Amino acid sequence: MWDEACHRDAIQDTVLIDNVRSFSANMSKARSSRSTPPLVCALAYDGLCTFEFGIAVELFALPRPEFDNWYRFTTVKAESGPIRAVGGITVDAPDGLDRLRDASLIVVPGWRGADTPVPEDLCKALRDAHDRGARFASICSGVFVLAASGLLDGKRATTHWRYTDQLTAQYPRISVDPDVLFVEDGRVATSAGSAAGLDLGLHIIRQDFGAQVAASVARRLVLPAQRDGGQRQFVPRPEPKARVGSSLAELQDRIRASINEDWPIERMAKAAATSSRTLARRFHEESGTTPLNWLKVERVLRAAELLENGSTPLADIWEACGFGSAESFRREFRKTMGVPPTRYRERLGNPGTPSR
Repeated sequence: MWDEACHRDAIQDTVLIDNVRSFSANMSKARSSRSTPPLVCALAYDGLCTFEFGIAVELFALPRPEFDNWYRFTTVKAESGPIRAVGGITVDAPDGLDRLRDASLIVVPGWRGADTPVPEDLCKALRDAHDRGARFASICSGVFVLAASGLLDGKRATTHWRYTDQLTAQYPRISVDPDVLFVEDGRVATSAGSAAGLDLGLHIIRQDFGAQVAASVARRLVLPAQRDGGQRQFVPRPEPKARVGSSLAELQDRIRASINEDWPIERMAKAAATSSRTLARRFHEESGTTPLNWLKVERVLRAAELLENGSTPLADIWEACGFGSAESFRREFRKTMGVPPTRYRERLGNPGTPSR
């Protein structure tokens, strides 16, 4: 028995040593790969979205002497002719599509139109770069460039909520997630509206250089260090179609002013001087939802405001917003916002606030 135990220990020690050696070898390989900084290529084409292109420049091209190593950056002219950006700016890009052969990361800003065809030579250059191991990050409608190239076939992707239905219709082989800030599937990442490109860019920096470096970049940008990709793009807040003279609008304002109180549909109907059935019908006609669903969203949005303020403990927020319990608060908040309240506070509010 003793010999068998010693034998098992010897085998475990051998496995442990092999794992340590393997880990050390991988770390050495990673360090050697950093001897040449990764090259980021940002595409530029006529109709270029200036803000989204600026995101790529701010994140990856801005000199950062506080770090020992940083990205190399170049702008790639994706087509012949003048490159006219939104706002009357003309871009003179130094490199052509051949430069994508050396790219580690290719950033695709917003495309000039969801219905506008993408040149085949650009699609081919992107496919070739993917075959060589490049990574991709699109911002907003830039997803249509990746979709046209076929790089998103069979993958999850997102884009600005205004374009998700069109992306789904044009490219049925893509699994479109309309709610999230960004999606990463393999070496291809896509982000929602313009500012979500900042979240995706920080996510990439975190992968390449670690959390501390990403947090430092975020501080310079005066941004949260991290917002989860799964966070909702936005939470619609239905409003009556005719606020002036609308008793429904008056009721909603009254509920918001006392949202910490219990508001069953019977009380709502009495306050609106109507029946519960009539109130439900009017809510559907004017706000497109039911009274109780509207109330749930209003409670969550009020809770989000308090979390962003950062001064109210979590134990007080659910009571102040009229949730029946801490459990229902967490459940409804996560269902509506896509993240738990504690994480929402960490990302957008004050992480140092007690959560008691």
